Amino acid sequence: MKTDYSNELFCIRPYREEDIDALFIAARESINEVYPWLSWCHPGYSIDDSISWVRSRGSEWASETEYSFVITDVRGDNFLGGVGINEINRIHNFGNLGYWVRSGATRRGIATSATILTARFGFEQLRLKRIEIIAAVDNRASQRVAEKAGAKKEGILRQRLLINGTHYDAFLYSLLPEDLLR
Repeated sequence: MKTDYSNELFCIRPYREEDIDALFIAARESINEVYPWLSWCHPGYSIDDSISWVRSRGSEWASETEYSFVITDVRGDNFLGGVGINEINRIHNFGNLGYWVRSGATRRGIATSATILTARFGFEQLRLKRIEIIAAVDNRASQRVAEKAGAKKEGILRQRLLINGTHYDAFLYSLLPEDLLR
């Protein structure tokens, strides 16, 4: 199975043990921006959280339930964020795609590139027929990423996301294989 995807600027690849410190630093840097939308990146985020996350990725891949990637520059020198496909439904052949970019690296097209690369992985390697992106209605940055990646906005899902104890309405976006052929 092909696991590394890249374009001229960015790369996605599975997590490795040596990513633990870089993940910790990137997450701590990004708490103010990420925590409102992703509760895992909380004010008490610790190195143990990074260790647990990175070390659990192999079993998630092995069980075919979740595929998580590190986003780096094309040289692989800089940890820029994370992206992945989870909530895979094999009956209807779709999955959920999520992303985050460290605060010091936003607004450079990283999340959009990583979304497209990860969708390619999902369509080519997992043989998914549909990939969904769920973005809280107030999370404009995540919506912009989905739209720039070519995802189609399908509607609002009421009270779809539970984030930090609060339910939020969310937009449902979808990508189909033909959406990436632009």
